[in-house]
Amino acid sequence: MNKWKIPLRAIWFLFLPCFLMLGCKPSPAQKAAQQNSAPPVAQKSDKTVTLTIPNHPLKNEQDLDLLLQEIGEARVVLLGEASHGTSEYYTWRAAITKRLMQEKGFDFMAVEGEWADSYRVNQFIKGPGKDSAATVALLEQYNRWPTWMWGNHEVADLVTWLNGYNQGKPVAQKVGFYGLDVYCLWESMNELMPYVEQNPALLKAARQVHQCFQPYSADAMQYAQAVANASASCRTQTSRLWKEIQQQNLAAGTRPTEAQFVAEQYALVALNGERYYRAAVSSNTESWNVRDNHMAQTMKRLLDFHGPEAKAIVWEHNTHVGDARYTDMASSGEVNVGQLARKEYGEENVYIVGFGSHRGTVIAASSWGAPMKTMPVPPATPGSWEQILHQLSPTDKIIFSKDLRENKVLNKPVGHRAIGVVYNPKVEHLGNYVPSVMPKRYDAFIFIDSTRALRPIKTIKVRQEPPDLYPSGT
Repeated sequence: MNKWKIPLRAIWFLFLPCFLMLGCKPSPAQKAAQQNSAPPVAQKSDKTVTLTIPNHPLKNEQDLDLLLQEIGEARVVLLGEASHGTSEYYTWRAAITKRLMQEKGFDFMAVEGEWADSYRVNQFIKGPGKDSAATVALLEQYNRWPTWMWGNHEVADLVTWLNGYNQGKPVAQKVGFYGLDVYCLWESMNELMPYVEQNPALLKAARQVHQCFQPYSADAMQYAQAVANASASCRTQTSRLWKEIQQQNLAAGTRPTEAQFVAEQYALVALNGERYYRAAVSSNTESWNVRDNHMAQTMKRLLDFHGPEAKAIVWEHNTHVGDARYTDMASSGEVNVGQLARKEYGEENVYIVGFGSHRGTVIAASSWGAPMKTMPVPPATPGSWEQILHQLSPTDKIIFSKDLRENKVLNKPVGHRAIGVVYNPKVEHLGNYVPSVMPKRYDAFIFIDSTRALRPIKTIKVRQEPPDLYPSGT
């Protein structure tokens, strides 16, 4: 484990002043849109300067009307979160997701989760009607650490709703649930076998991948270390499998069936999973980019499979959905899903919503693989985006970037809190704030002043496999 490096963005705050000097005069347009004026947020030369941020109250689901209006005809809506363990981020994203499906015809949601586990959820919601107990039992399958990320009661409530929503709908109109992530390389290979057992060429290629990885006991860390020591590489085998399955599907000359699409996705997870673990031992930037490019590629594959008019809702951490070009990630050469989506589909067709809070509680762990626990989230650091919004008013609110584009202060980097699955609230001021140009990173921002910890589903046994999200935690 000692060869894994700490991501640069996790320590940027050590080298950045903790306090930002803020100040500007509101434009006439901002005054017209303003609903609350900010109290003093900074002092400069003994003069208090007031920062104005137009905002809209968020008390119930009807208050999402303005957000739905702003989303308009966007084809891709990316919904972020400032942590993987905060209840309100899940419940508000669920409320938005339901309305997008009901009112704007969105076809599926895709999450920062494994393909195999999430595809089982997809089959569940498209199947016969089930009760909440069946849903909870289903989500217990998310038993790889961090289990709480998708194995929680907030997700269970949404999955039960999705199952009910699909009842009575024609197959082609049922909404879906998919995983975008690159993890679960070994499980993906196991899940692939039934799809290729009747095809000798594909079966041979799949078995070669299995044989290559077999010495590492399904432990990606062992494989990564072997790559680092120049004693192993399964690159040739995973590339051969991917090319073989692509060529056979293309040779059919028809639109791929769902079975063909799923088999191809398992092969893609093997391909990019191998790339990810091979890169992780030497470059945090490269491994991060492999992962986010894989997630963006999977999203595109899903949209293409569902047709030219398909619409997608994506749930991921803010660090993945908030455009990386407007954070310190850009200086280290990192890209993310938000940036790639805007480039692929055009900014007018992509709508990004960030989330954050001032204080509260969160589910996280003190170290990799450690037991989850409820931790306090201290009040946001002075000068940070979250502290500015709290001082504006200690209430829940929606902020639209279009109202901030003329604000010279907020068009410069400001610290924006990001909490991973590993968290130490006592030292968060040293490494949990990402410098961000907020009006450009997101199209809208949902601020919850005080949040509560997620409600995890108890998992009897955690699978002894490499932890998800390693080493970035987001």
